[in-house]
Amino acid sequence: MVEPLNAWIGGLFGRDNIDRLVDKLVVSQESGQVDAAREVAKKRLADAEARLRRHQSAIEAGVDPAALVEVINTAQAERAAARAELDNAPAQRTLDRADVFAMVDSLGDVGARLGDAKPQSLIKLYSELRLDLRYEPEEQAVYVAASPRVVNVRVRGRSCTLFTRRVFGE
Repeated sequence: MVEPLNAWIGGLFGRDNIDRLVDKLVVSQESGQVDAAREVAKKRLADAEARLRRHQSAIEAGVDPAALVEVINTAQAERAAARAELDNAPAQRTLDRADVFAMVDSLGDVGARLGDAKPQSLIKLYSELRLDLRYEPEEQAVYVAASPRVVNVRVRGRSCTLFTRRVFGE
């Protein structure tokens, strides 16, 4: 698995591919890379509001309001918690091209580091790239994601992710 992984990384970070890599990383932020916690809170808010509408409809249809007090209070509390979570969540900021170039530049000469091929050097590089590999046995495939982080004065701790899929036997 190491050889195909290193070939993918080397192709991405090749000197003549840097502009395409930066473009892919910038676009990856805009194509569905959303804060998972924010999305979960939005779903909880929508669910609580839907339940409140159903309870209001039940009351309008003649159900005794006293029978729904507990479930309405629970739904209102869940709605308030989800709204508070959304209101207090930091705004998601996307990286601009300069930030992404800084991120790539901070990794140094990735090709030379891959050429070194010493296990400790590769482990350090993989860690800096924040590689995530997921094996899917039914597909005989490994999904690889690289999420390098920006480490500069302007933007600290932001990342963007690239994905690929490696099928065994390809």
